[in-house]
Amino acid sequence: MIRLAVRCQPNLAERVLAELVQLAPGGVEEERGRGYVEYAIYGAAGELPALPDLEAIAGDGLVAVTSAEIPDDWADRWQDFHQALEVGGRLWVRPSWAEARPGAIDIVVDPGQAFGTGAHPTTRMCLELLLELADAGGAHGALADWGTGSGVLAIAAAKLGFAPVIACDHEPAALEAAGANARANGVELELRRANLRRELPPQAPTVVANLTAPILREIARRLERAPEQLICSGLLAGEAEDARRAFARHGLTERLSRAEGDWMAISFTTASTGRGGTIRV
Repeated sequence: MIRLAVRCQPNLAERVLAELVQLAPGGVEEERGRGYVEYAIYGAAGELPALPDLEAIAGDGLVAVTSAEIPDDWADRWQDFHQALEVGGRLWVRPSWAEARPGAIDIVVDPGQAFGTGAHPTTRMCLELLLELADAGGAHGALADWGTGSGVLAIAAAKLGFAPVIACDHEPAALEAAGANARANGVELELRRANLRRELPPQAPTVVANLTAPILREIARRLERAPEQLICSGLLAGEAEDARRAFARHGLTERLSRAEGDWMAISFTTASTGRGGTIRV
């Protein structure tokens, strides 16, 4: 098994991802760190382009390409790194092979070829803000999950009382994983395929959107009607102010935000509740 990885600056991530998806439409592994994004695809020898390790100039930044041979049992051994996670003291997000926690809201997520186990800071902060919104009495009516990935946010929303829950993604593998995870959790999701770079997303009074900053800005540019509540993440700290301005044009104001390392998540509302401040962890 060969792992082909491309590491770049965050501002080049969309371009790099678009190219890699052409090689691996079923799914791309993503890792984000301080000042970089790395995407990786896997395949047998001969299935992937034979590229040497190299650095190349792309636009205003460098792109580093590396390839490495990994053990053939990687597909099984990755499970060792997918552990159960407690969120907000009430949500227990776990893979199917981990045990449930008594008294917690149980969310079973196996990512398959889709993004999102709950462990990444952006997903975890979205879950925390969704839980905070539910505790404040906001868990009612329809919810849309823009870019659902494995479905973890949509499933959590359904278990917190939102209904119906619409989950959209452009990748068929993501919709397949979200559907399987919904069935494992005994919840109903309305699954829709949508290219959020080009299409208007499905509307609902409450929206969660764990997406990259360029996609969030594009959605804000084309949005026809603002949701009453919007939780968004996938933002680096330096991108948060642009997101605030983009959604402010639709009457959305910041209710609460969370920050972890370089990442931020923001809960917006159309109600005049004022700014709730930032929680940094």
